Amino acid sequence: MKRTWTTQKIVYTAVLAALVCAVTFFRFPLLGSKIHFANAMCLLSGLLMGPVTGGLAAGLGSTLYDALFGGYDLLNCAVTFVTKFLMASICAKIAFSGGREARSHRWNAAACIAGALSYVAMYMLKTFCFQMLVYGYPMETAVVTMGSKLPASLLNAAAAMIAAPVLYTALLPALRRAGQLERMRG
Repeated sequence: MKRTWTTQKIVYTAVLAALVCAVTFFRFPLLGSKIHFANAMCLLSGLLMGPVTGGLAAGLGSTLYDALFGGYDLLNCAVTFVTKFLMASICAKIAFSGGREARSHRWNAAACIAGALSYVAMYMLKTFCFQMLVYGYPMETAVVTMGSKLPASLLNAAAAMIAAPVLYTALLPALRRAGQLERMRG
């Protein structure tokens, strides 16, 4: 089946991007970082819409937050877009592989684990690169900074791994009954 960009699909992508952005506001400090459920919404976007449109929703929503409310520069926003896009896309690629179309709870959970952990790895790589290449700090400082951010990143990942499949399973029946799931993915 050829997937096309319908008006409804564009609207769903924008709505999910707005949800990703909005959920990012609800955060609390823990372990030197911030805990939030934005990553869960990114993974949910991948499960609901697939690798490309789910990735776009995740990337655009996170980038919108960073650009408008996070005070980040263009380089940080670009990195955010790429990493959040990839997180949702990796999740969706696994969930949709082999013709599963995100119908297997086990594969969806595995997909969310892979997506969340891949984001943690990308975030640690970004932290290292920025510390060393952009800010010019010595290796020891970069490693200490990464170590200080890793616990909160792993907590965010764990929360996303749990919340995204649960939310997906809860939303799926209503979206199917309303005939909207096919429109989101079509």
